[in-house]
Amino acid sequence: MSELNTDAFWMPFTPNRAYKAAPRIVERAEGIYLTTDTGRQIIDATAGLWCSNAGHCRAEIADAIHRQAQTLDYSSIFNFGHELGFQYAERLIKHTPDGLNKVFFGNSGSEAVETALKIALQYQRARGKGERKILIGREKGYHGVNFGGISVGGLPPNFQAFGQPLQVAHLPHTLDIERNAFSRGLPEHGVELADELERLVNFHGAERIAAVMVEPFAGAGGVILPPKGYLKRLREICDKHDLLLIFDEVITGWGRMGSAFASIEFDVIPDMITSAKGITNATVPLGAVFVKDGIYNTVMDAAPEGTVEFFHGYTYSAHPVACAAGMATLDIYEREGLLTRAGGDIGKHWENALHSLADMDNVIDVRNYGLAGAVELRAPENLKGKVGGKASAMAWEAGVMARGIGDAICMSPPLIIEAHEIDTIVEKLRGVIGSLA
Repeated sequence: MSELNTDAFWMPFTPNRAYKAAPRIVERAEGIYLTTDTGRQIIDATAGLWCSNAGHCRAEIADAIHRQAQTLDYSSIFNFGHELGFQYAERLIKHTPDGLNKVFFGNSGSEAVETALKIALQYQRARGKGERKILIGREKGYHGVNFGGISVGGLPPNFQAFGQPLQVAHLPHTLDIERNAFSRGLPEHGVELADELERLVNFHGAERIAAVMVEPFAGAGGVILPPKGYLKRLREICDKHDLLLIFDEVITGWGRMGSAFASIEFDVIPDMITSAKGITNATVPLGAVFVKDGIYNTVMDAAPEGTVEFFHGYTYSAHPVACAAGMATLDIYEREGLLTRAGGDIGKHWENALHSLADMDNVIDVRNYGLAGAVELRAPENLKGKVGGKASAMAWEAGVMARGIGDAICMSPPLIIEAHEIDTIVEKLRGVIGSLA
């Protein structure tokens, strides 16, 4: 094989010069394992990027993609349709919380977020409250990389070069290691942080606020879990002031937390849910927004008969090949019980295994829920915010793909993972963390 030329590809969220000086190339994948171009086998403890929930290279999904590409590879979804799109939408809403029965398709989590924010603004306008334009996000929140997403998002590097062009305000994040270190599941302390929404409402005026968008747990912020009662309190405040509540479940959807959606797991029903990643097991890009019937009906009723009600959409919305991949993915999730597996014995084993690292001197916190988790490391002053990245690189060399976020090692393994594979991950991490100490 000729030497790989990496020059033309401008890689996303990557220090390109450093990477291209020493590329890490994945050549194949199967189940929970990746194989590099040098033949090394790596445990994928991140399910790709929080997305390959059913494991890699499932033949059933690949076959469905192949069949669909030979039958109907593409058809415009503007003023036309294909049966699979309607069938897929009907099947998806069998898993959503009660009342969220409308589906708007896009191609990614970023597009789902952008769509949800535009639906929120359109809804307010449709009901005669067009002055409601302020959107509220949360510090350390990640909502993709489009301008709406970086506006409500709360990760400074993602917006500092571009600004936050929408009218936004931000809730404080819920990471409180001092009070909640080594929590198993949801932390006990911090429900009062939700009351900051009341302060923002009083400051800006409820009559100017359109919606609140949060992740049930902050993924790219470092697996930051909501304190007990926090999400319910946000729902109460939104109801009190007539604000829409949007859950970004791009990461938490499709079994990650032990239920189909975190909103079901935590018994809090938002007005909209954004979804992507695991929706097709990451095989073909697809995103979706699940919308309450009342929002949809309000937008429909406000538009004159025969006109476009919502001037928004994508060339590849409900792409037939993506829908076929999604249908096959649902077959696997349903047949293998993957949407609830993380809430059972394997989730408990994951919790116990991760927390076994709490005895290490340089581990200052372990966070977990379902099949997601993070190990926070003590950082020397000159490496604060960088230890996670260093640990991630060392974990790769040890045979585990894990994400470094700040000073944390973050993981979200495929939902098919077995106990002995979890033990291997933790054993390898113990070696990495020990070396860093």
